[in-house]
Amino acid sequence: MSKVGGGRNYGYGKALAWAGKNALKDRYGEGHYGTVAAHMERWKCFVNFLKGKCDIKDARDIEKEHIAHYGYYLKQQVKAGTMKVAYAQNLLSSVNVVLSILRSDNQLTVSPSQIVGKRTVVREYSPRTVEHTQLSKALQILASKNERYVLLIAALCREFGLRFKEASLLNVPRALKQSRTDGRINITVGTKGGRGKHADRWIPVTLQGLKLLKQIHKELGNHKNLIPELLNYIQWRNHAYSQWRIATVETDIRGFHDLRAAYACERYQQITGSSAPVINGRRAAPKALDHKARSIIALELGHNRINVLVAYIGSAK
Repeated sequence: MSKVGGGRNYGYGKALAWAGKNALKDRYGEGHYGTVAAHMERWKCFVNFLKGKCDIKDARDIEKEHIAHYGYYLKQQVKAGTMKVAYAQNLLSSVNVVLSILRSDNQLTVSPSQIVGKRTVVREYSPRTVEHTQLSKALQILASKNERYVLLIAALCREFGLRFKEASLLNVPRALKQSRTDGRINITVGTKGGRGKHADRWIPVTLQGLKLLKQIHKELGNHKNLIPELLNYIQWRNHAYSQWRIATVETDIRGFHDLRAAYACERYQQITGSSAPVINGRRAAPKALDHKARSIIALELGHNRINVLVAYIGSAK
């Protein structure tokens, strides 16, 4: 095999694993520690495979057939039940990321889902914050630590089903005005993939939601959102995530996403009159009504496809 130019591992270091680490640092800089660490661990798995199965120690020797071989190796583990399809996809995604940085192109990029299969993440347990007991405990801890803004972010995520970034960047004065005039708020900032700029995403406002927005507006004064003035978004996110982990360590709550799932389950109950399948153990609502609810909730959560709702409210079967 002929080696492409750029020096061993395209100039990122003599050892293949070390070259991947340098490439990731080159892409992400000194931040994104969690992202870099995750990609690095998964890249090491590929490096070990290359050394053991293909006797490759230089990134310049890697060809698409080697990645396909690795993908087949992962797929066999998925079929045997020893590896989750989501993890297999993540392993291949990290290979895509690191190689694209090393090579400065996407010629070796593969589709993880086509190789190892599509992930089917069906929620099998009820969101912990459907009932407010555990959430109240976490909020009390945040209050005791004077983490008022983190507390309010959690409250927004639970009340409106927002992502953390959406709650952080929410223009509270505008949202309060919309809730008073329209009875709903439009989420346009902080959305995944910038979708909010191109499509309306209206979320209904309950009396409790209106009360929450009034409270936040009063506390913010002239400031428009819940990102502290002395912090940028990344600094704020790192701080808030750290405080949320501390506040929920003695609960079963895992991340801010649980709050979105709880919102989805609550909305399903409101629309269909039946508990969400993940709470009920099966779908109790008529199929047509279940589909209608999933369509409504998917839009409110900012998703274009209703099949992702299985990760929030459970299977439609």
